[in-house]
Amino acid sequence: MDYEYAPLRLPPNVDRVTAAVQLAIQAEYAGWELARVRLYRDGTRQVVLRRRRVNQPQPGLSY
Repeated sequence: MDYEYAPLRLPPNVDRVTAAVQLAIQAEYAGWELARVRLYRDGTRQVVLRRRRVNQPQPGLSY
């Protein structure tokens, strides 16, 4: 399977509940799923979202 990835960095002032709501909205409306979360000592979160890449034919090309 081929995935596309979107890295996000959440600042330390974003609490866990707010981060979860933001990620749930992305999952619901944009098709992203959580691939990885890394929490740093300063409270910053490095989040990686992924979703399946959709192969749509380009206009004007036949298969």
